[in-house]
Amino acid sequence: MLVFSLLSASLAALEVNDLYQANVVVDSQDREQRQQAIKKALQGVFLKVGGKKSVLTHDVLKKAQKKASRYVSQYHYQRKDEELSLVVSFNEDKVNQLFKDANLPLWGSLRPQVLLWLIDEQGTSRSIVASDEDTIIPSSINDFSIQRGLPIVMPLMDLTDNEQVVLSDFWGYFPEQILQASQRYFADTIVVMRVSDSSLVIDSDKNETAIAASDVACGLLCEQQELVIPKVLDWRVFTQGILYTQQYKGVDKASLIEQGLSDITELIYQSYALSTTAENDFVIEVKNVTSLKNDMHLFNFLQDLSAVKTVTLISAQGNERQFKLDLIGSKASFLASLKLNNKLTQQLDSQLDSFSHAQGFKTQQFKSQDSAGIDLNNETNDQVQVTVLGTVDTNKDELKNPQTNVKNKEGLLDNNIPETIPMVEDSSNLSADSADELTKNDQLPILTETKPPLTIAPKIPVFYWEQG
Repeated sequence: MLVFSLLSASLAALEVNDLYQANVVVDSQDREQRQQAIKKALQGVFLKVGGKKSVLTHDVLKKAQKKASRYVSQYHYQRKDEELSLVVSFNEDKVNQLFKDANLPLWGSLRPQVLLWLIDEQGTSRSIVASDEDTIIPSSINDFSIQRGLPIVMPLMDLTDNEQVVLSDFWGYFPEQILQASQRYFADTIVVMRVSDSSLVIDSDKNETAIAASDVACGLLCEQQELVIPKVLDWRVFTQGILYTQQYKGVDKASLIEQGLSDITELIYQSYALSTTAENDFVIEVKNVTSLKNDMHLFNFLQDLSAVKTVTLISAQGNERQFKLDLIGSKASFLASLKLNNKLTQQLDSQLDSFSHAQGFKTQQFKSQDSAGIDLNNETNDQVQVTVLGTVDTNKDELKNPQTNVKNKEGLLDNNIPETIPMVEDSSNLSADSADELTKNDQLPILTETKPPLTIAPKIPVFYWEQG
């Protein structure tokens, strides 16, 4: 999965309004079933607000689950397609207080919209899964989106997409082509995921499956067992100069996709989560406030941000305002959350004009010489920190040593990540066009960000208010 963060001011995140509500399928309106469903619904809310599965095992939240009913604000039953479900809404203040008691960060309601390009390889056939495809994949991704509170959309694959999308560009992770084809969807984050039962699967896995199948082979009087085909899913994340990479193997496609999306959700969560204990004073300057109406809208906007506890106007001169914000959480989380709106955009100092945050990335090609499929012994790769999620850092200088396995330098995810398998060269003879053939050696593009010139940033962050 390859993720690009788009920093254009025209991109807007989505406000998720049902973070404190969950639906649970039930067999009846029996009281005992309702109590169990409310407990399950509270777990779902904890997962949406907490961002990662590990919050469910915290002692404070585990204790609250035993008395889930005390946190309910209202509930009702609904029936859809002969399926009965209990819709439970929980008290936002009480749930947030639990996270504060547990010293766990919260994920606010303003969240990035994710565009998911999923390439499904079956044998010698590859295809990009469309949003309206009549398979279990789109519906399971939609269910995941609802359960985790992360807006995920899939491409339409209509006439416009068919004209702009070249499948081999996505299979080979070519960033410029991917960004170009994704522009029409105005997503905050672009995700490219590959799942395969052929070219990405290691030969040893295929042999093990063949042996297992022969062990259960039997005659005409014996019921034949279904052949289990091994599958591999891989994804990559490039953000802030770090290339995150992970690969999973298994036999169930839906489970692999869910695990991949779960891990990338946790990566996104850690960028925008707000500490429930840390509180900081932060002064910002806002330009282009031209009327009393703008003053009111701006003040209300700041006050409604989940990262802001209180707002105080400390200066008003002409069209410029200065505010002191009492933040919940770090300044970094606050600035990260602001990138998801199109009303208040941060302005660069004149000294910084020579470098744009939306500047394109240089693409380099590397041969797969180490376990991550990346040649680290290359001068052009000095600006990229490579992180294989789920491993442990043992050597700070390993990025310049091609013989050393790449380790996890950030420790962003929990240790329950599925088994990582090394990148392999694709020796399969697939029916593909000449452009597709270029990707068979798994020479994946690595993105390196151009270094900006040394400059002095303004002491007080300056923002521009888009009048509505």
